Amino acid sequence: MRFEWTVALRFLREGRMQTALIIGGATIGVGLIVLITGLINGLQGDLIRRTLGTLPHIVVRPPDEINRTQLAPAQADMSTASLGAPSADGASAAQPSISNIQSKVEAHANAQGKVEALANTQSRAQRLRSIDQWQQLAAQVAATPGVVAVSPNVSGAALALRGEADKAVNLQGVEPAPFLRVTKFDEKITAGAFQLNTGDIVIGTQLAKDLGVGVGDKIRIQTARNAGDAFAVRGLFDAGNRDANRRNVYVNFRTGQSLLDLAGGASNIDISIEDVFRAEEVAKALRQRTDQQVESWIETSSQLFVAISNQTFFTRLIRIFVAVIVAVGITSVLVVSVVQKQKEIGILRAMGAARGAILRVFLLQGAVIGLAGAILGSGFGTLLMAFISRVFKSPDGSAFLRLQIAPELYAAAVGVSLVFGVLAAIMPARRAASLDPAQAIRI
Repeated sequence: MRFEWTVALRFLREGRMQTALIIGGATIGVGLIVLITGLINGLQGDLIRRTLGTLPHIVVRPPDEINRTQLAPAQADMSTASLGAPSADGASAAQPSISNIQSKVEAHANAQGKVEALANTQSRAQRLRSIDQWQQLAAQVAATPGVVAVSPNVSGAALALRGEADKAVNLQGVEPAPFLRVTKFDEKITAGAFQLNTGDIVIGTQLAKDLGVGVGDKIRIQTARNAGDAFAVRGLFDAGNRDANRRNVYVNFRTGQSLLDLAGGASNIDISIEDVFRAEEVAKALRQRTDQQVESWIETSSQLFVAISNQTFFTRLIRIFVAVIVAVGITSVLVVSVVQKQKEIGILRAMGAARGAILRVFLLQGAVIGLAGAILGSGFGTLLMAFISRVFKSPDGSAFLRLQIAPELYAAAVGVSLVFGVLAAIMPARRAASLDPAQAIRI
């Protein structure tokens, strides 16, 4: 291989301008691939962080309650055997009495009416219930592969009061430590802290504004099942959603159980997993192990998932097109190089160089161009990402793009560029290897 390396590098040095141009093109192409991939990954990560940062990836709830109508059993058997039984008045069963037939018709009509009533039954109102044996279920969920954290909690409707002001809220009773492992909710706290001892409450900034309270003030929380009590505001949060900031309030888990009359119970189990895009896969595994209702964020936020999937698809499509353009550029330059180096190739063949050696010379050139473009392009793409993250800002003043250096991204860029460089060199390499030495020298 020393001979092939020597000739390949010499050919690249002799065509410095061509080599510089094609390496520059490969650099720009790989840089764009790195930039687009990093940009989309950063935007998707930021979107997921903003939308799912305060929400669990999977939620387990009790199954919905449904109405069931009890159908009356048939009063008589219409089979031929029953018709053959003797009647009450001693008549043959082959000739059933008129009263017997009427009773059967009435029984059938009653059953049919109940079937129609079942079909027209109105959906049942759902009452607040606890998950059956939720402690054991939470332990099973925590042992499921891919699950990072589990947080049982209770939630239900309540009323927040301060003076003459009152607001309908969604009361949630949580244990702070596991809840923060699931939702990273502490990142949303704008004042105070996420402190939930007995008698403490954390509310949204919009609700605090509506009630005219701040950290340290007290508000009253009452429910339909409990007269409620006064709670001290220990923290204010901004979830990035005005409705969530106005409706959601958080208290201690045991306090929530007492207010919602679910002593020892949990109305749902919140779950966080390692890979958010595998949420439906993990949820499916949980559905097979429990009769409870299991919902993933992919199911409840299907439009968000579709939007992210479309972004990923078009990103891959753009990367493929850019890689093909780079490969075509490498191919065109090497084809020109073969034409320019015909005499040199003919002399090498006349001196005893095998066709395989000439083939490897141009394949090595493609590999060198692809590798150089990958290394320089990775640095170029990283600089572009750093520039965008520093200069461009989101409407809220935060960085438009969080610079995330992913080693696998650069490894993929180098691998793809190297493979496309070699593939692009196949055609000109085969052309060079097929040259007849005598004809190549005479040209």
